[in-house]
Amino acid sequence: MKTPKDEIHPDDAALFRAAVGDVKPLPDQNRIVQQRPPRRPLLRNTAIPATIPDILSDFGGGEIPGEYLGNGLSRMMLRKLRRGHWPIQDSLDLHGLNTDAARQLLQEFLHEAKQNGLRCVLVIHGKGMAVLKQNTRHWLIQHPQVLAWCEAGPGNGGGGAVLALLRTNL
Repeated sequence: MKTPKDEIHPDDAALFRAAVGDVKPLPDQNRIVQQRPPRRPLLRNTAIPATIPDILSDFGGGEIPGEYLGNGLSRMMLRKLRRGHWPIQDSLDLHGLNTDAARQLLQEFLHEAKQNGLRCVLVIHGKGMAVLKQNTRHWLIQHPQVLAWCEAGPGNGGGGAVLALLRTNL
């Protein structure tokens, strides 16, 4: 519904046409618009995976930082991860799980991500679950598949989730 504010006064329209004058469209530039490749749907393996060894410890060395970068890696990788350089290819929600179930599910998720050649994943642990938040971040530091991780942006869970950058299978 138009309001009196939305209507254009005839004098204003005439003034605009006089200021613009004769307008000619620009010639076609013969440019190709770059598009992101479509996201491949992940094929979930419904079969129970072979036993994945439990390599993650619950015992951490104190306060876990808000981000992690593996030894020998450039800080630019962490910056790119924070800025969304790699699209999120899959996510895992650990809400409502106890510590043992969350650890086992995280290991299975990272194993499956490795099998599917994923590069960037989102792990949601929740904001209020201080124990699960600390443990999840500690487990990601320990896992050999994880190169770096940082807190997710506000649109992906903020302080209740982390983006993890994984090794490629090359």
